[in-house]
Parts: sequence; structure tokens; C-alpha cells
Amino acid sequence: MTPLFELAQAQHYPEATLYVVATPIGNTADVTLRALHVLGLVDRVAAEDTRNTGQLLTRYGIAKPLVAVHEHNEREAAQRIVEHLRAGERVAYVSDAGTPGISDPGAKLVETVREAGLRVVPLPGASALAAAVSAAGDWVTTFTFLGFLPPKAKQRAAALQPLAAHVHAMVFYEAPHRIVETVQALADAFGPARRLLIARELTKLHEALYVCTLADGPAWLAADANRQRGEFVLVVEGAGECPAAGQDHDALLRVLLEELPVKGAARIAATLTGASRNALYARALELKGG
Repeated sequence: MTPLFELAQAQHYPEATLYVVATPIGNTADVTLRALHVLGLVDRVAAEDTRNTGQLLTRYGIAKPLVAVHEHNEREAAQRIVEHLRAGERVAYVSDAGTPGISDPGAKLVETVREAGLRVVPLPGASALAAAVSAAGDWVTTFTFLGFLPPKAKQRAAALQPLAAHVHAMVFYEAPHRIVETVQALADAFGPARRLLIARELTKLHEALYVCTLADGPAWLAADANRQRGEFVLVVEGAGECPAAGQDHDALLRVLLEELPVKGAARIAATLTGASRNALYARALELKGG
């Protein structure tokens, strides 16, 4: 047993507690030592999909009674978990992958347990959201997580329309069968110039991260059918502090663009004027293209 694992064991883990445990999003080596210890300690494991979780626990040499808690039964199942906790048990909750409650079941369970006056302890770990943002770059300083967009085109467009002026970068999840349509919808709603990170199959064998503009995203996906497979995280550049701020500085941008690339021109213009660098970058791209 390693000293680090002994450190995980040394912490006190109270009874009558729900432990919300993050699990790997792909690579099973990404589990934390603390998660392994708690999964081995608890009396039972509540899971979004008991089959998937059973296989994961087997990989780690852990055998525990499993309770199904998913989006279709979460309220009802949460009451059963409360009964187990009131009997003094420790219960862990895991979703299929990543951190529960983030575009996954778990939030209703946590709310029910806390309303019952019982303890909830989070065990942080893998998250597709955090992984994608960490690899985006310095154009993502603040962000808003929006999860999955509506699957139908009309509702998706309606959901995106009020976000066109959103200052912060936006993070979406998407499934493979809708990825091309969603990226095109983002370009239609926000314009072609904003930067986009396409993060595909994070931590898995065929992981891919690609940064482009919204205009180039659909073509990149269409160029190879394999690029449309797997689970996706999309990070889209925000509108900046003022979406139209770049247009107030066209003269300065035109002078800078004669000598500098777009990124450098936007950076210097932002320093000189105090305007949003994201907005100036988008405007500089428009001027360069024109």
C-alpha cells in the first residue's frame, strides 16, 4: 500500500453520509485514490447505470451492493437512499462517467438527502467540462456551462438566440449524431468569427482537440467521418464585454493590421483602448476578411 493511499484512508469518513464520487470519463486510471478508498468503504453504491458501474468496480477489485438512481427514478430512489442513510449506512453515488450532477443525475438526490438533514460529501475528480476548459487557451478566462442544447433545430435556435451577446465563453456537451448540426447552429447564432474548441473523446484512445473558428467547425467535422464519433465538449468564445465594442476602433485596428497578425492587433488595441480583446479580435477578423 502506497503512502498516498494511506493518506486517503487516514481521513475520517462519517457514517450516515452520502458521498458524491467522481469517476473517470474514459481512462480508468484517472480515478482518485480517495475515490477508491471510499468506494471500498461504503455500504452500498448508488449508480446511474448499475451495469456500467458494476463493470467499473470490478476493474478496481471492488464488490458492493448497487442501487439504480437515474433520471427516470431519481426522486423515488432518493427516498430509499435516505432510509439507508438514516440506518447509519455510508452510500456513494456515481454517474456513468465524470462528476455527478453536471449534465448527469445526482442533483435531485443531493437535494433530497440534504433536505432530510443528512450529510453530503463531494469527492472531486474527472470532469469533461474542466478537462476541455483547461485545454482551451487564454481566450477562455470566464465561462458559462450550458450542458446539452435542445435536440430539435427550432428549439435549439431559440435557445441560442439570447446567448449571442453573452460575455463569457460558453461550454456545451453534445452527442455524435447531432454534432455537425449543433456546430452549424452555433455559427448561425453567433457569427463565423468566434473561436471554437472541439474536444472529442476526452481521455480516451481517440481523443482529439481542435481549435478553429465557428465558420470552419462544420467543415472540419465533415472532412472525416471518424471526427463525428464519440462524446463532445464544445467551448465557444464569448461576445466580450460589449459585443459591438470592436466597431468603435476600426481605424486603429486597420492601422495595426497592416503590420500585425489579427491576434497581435487585437491584443494591442485592447491594451490601448481598454475594450474587450475578444470583441476586438472578432472585429479584426471581419476587417481582415473584408
